[in-house]
Amino acid sequence: MGRILSFIYGIIAYIIFLGSFLYAIGFVGELLVPKGINTGSESQNLIYALLINAGLLSLFAIQHSAMARPGFKKWWTKIIPAQVERSTYVLISSLILFFLFWQWRPMPEIIWSIEEGAWQMLLTGLFWLGWGIVLLSTFMINHFDLFGLRQVYLHLKGEAITPVQFKEPWLYKYLRHPLMLGFIIAFWATPYMTLGHLVFAIATTGYIFIGIWFEERDLIRSHGEKYREYRKRVRMLLPFPRKS
Repeated sequence: MGRILSFIYGIIAYIIFLGSFLYAIGFVGELLVPKGINTGSESQNLIYALLINAGLLSLFAIQHSAMARPGFKKWWTKIIPAQVERSTYVLISSLILFFLFWQWRPMPEIIWSIEEGAWQMLLTGLFWLGWGIVLLSTFMINHFDLFGLRQVYLHLKGEAITPVQFKEPWLYKYLRHPLMLGFIIAFWATPYMTLGHLVFAIATTGYIFIGIWFEERDLIRSHGEKYREYRKRVRMLLPFPRKS
């Protein structure tokens, strides 16, 4: 019964994640969601809006980084079963994202606005390309492990939860973090950039670089010389060959 409940919990966490991911696309792109990044009253105090938004972004960044660290996981799995650790991480991250979407304060001052033409089409295309790279990258490294489903499925079958082995599929042969590059493209590629969107893009890009620094330390700890050699050979975010 415990295995079945863990599996159901993992499925629920994944469904909530999927909702937050799809809503994020609509939120950033102002598409088919009740509240986008520029939705709301235009009469709010700019400093107040900036402080609220900074707090929301900081809340997500702190949770997302702290709960991903090996030391936290070691402590956390003394409280919750190991098989649902990743699902719980995904669930909490998704709920914080929904809270961010709900409480986000618009800052509607226009930075740039491209109403029509080739530049608008290019930026819109890049927006969708970025999200496509994000999704594709998760499947390259093991989408279901990344979001907790593999762990609860193995537990349901009574099998040991083994770590995913280091590999270099497709895009990962050319850059170490294509998933993060996809987010950066998606957050910046817009034909209509407001101050609020700019704050979101700058803050999330900064967090991505900080997150990469922490993640690579963990990867070196897990994979040792194999990952060090990979870092020397493959660039972080731009798919240009290193000089020999």
